[in-house]
Amino acid sequence: MAFFHNHLFFQLAIIVSLVHFTMAARQVSKSSQDDQNMVFQYHNGPLLSGKISINLIWYGKFSTSERAIIADFITSLSTTSPSTNEPSVATWWKGTEKYYHLLKSKKSSPLILSLGTQILDEGYSLGKSLTRKQIQELAAKGEQKNAINIVLTASDVAVEGFGSSTCGTHGSMLNSKITPPKGKIYKYAYIWVGNSATQCPGQCAWPFYKPQYGPQTPPLLAPNNNLGLDGMVINLGTLLAGTVTNPFGDGYFQGPASEPLEAASACTGIYGTGAYPGYPGSLLVDPTTGASYNAYGTNGKKYLLPAFIDPSTSSCSTLV
Repeated sequence: MAFFHNHLFFQLAIIVSLVHFTMAARQVSKSSQDDQNMVFQYHNGPLLSGKISINLIWYGKFSTSERAIIADFITSLSTTSPSTNEPSVATWWKGTEKYYHLLKSKKSSPLILSLGTQILDEGYSLGKSLTRKQIQELAAKGEQKNAINIVLTASDVAVEGFGSSTCGTHGSMLNSKITPPKGKIYKYAYIWVGNSATQCPGQCAWPFYKPQYGPQTPPLLAPNNNLGLDGMVINLGTLLAGTVTNPFGDGYFQGPASEPLEAASACTGIYGTGAYPGYPGSLLVDPTTGASYNAYGTNGKKYLLPAFIDPSTSSCSTLV
């Protein structure tokens, strides 16, 4: 494991990425001396626990192989069906367990994630230009009980703020589906991630594309040979970590609640040992394809995943 000091997080967050992981849309925050003094904190709210289904809502056209990249990533999170190779996606995901272990006074069921249903909206039912409210409308199409509903928009779909201020968001909503007379009103979590291959790869698919800002280092080859989808995995992994550890805005985060840095977004741009602004760190390289990655998944997939912040030390921890 490699560990890095806090000030590097904020430099990287500004220079190499516009990915934002908040409960609502926001602009890029500016780094300052105050940022460097912030401590990663728990804000007394619940974390996600128990058996949670991850439902995928595909908006726009995705090929079968593209959908498999995301679906296999979700399946790879489970320790019940891990990759036979290490470092694995399941090992990466176990980094979130540190957040639960710190809550010694809280009794809750272990978090168990599984791939749920997949909904295809290839006909662009809401058009090709979406607002944040429409993203929530799409997210509500998935099952809402004990679920995280993930909206994935295709490369030809413009979403409010996409590329200019955000690459994806997460949040929560009250259940909207019909319940029995004594049915309970509850919150469920949702995520949205866009495919940036043609709109803003320099912001949302780095290090697989030359960054729009900062050091102009050569881009890496994507592990699944798909810049857009491999970039989506990075953003999805970051958002998913933020979702389970800060699902309702009062869990684990660093900084102001309006612009929180969460489990993985606090380590933006850090993927391997020795990372610094413009350099993702030392990674594994496929000897045949030359693609860079740091985690093995199921069905022979390889992925590049962000570092997690260790909540006990407020420092970033990488797989390689």
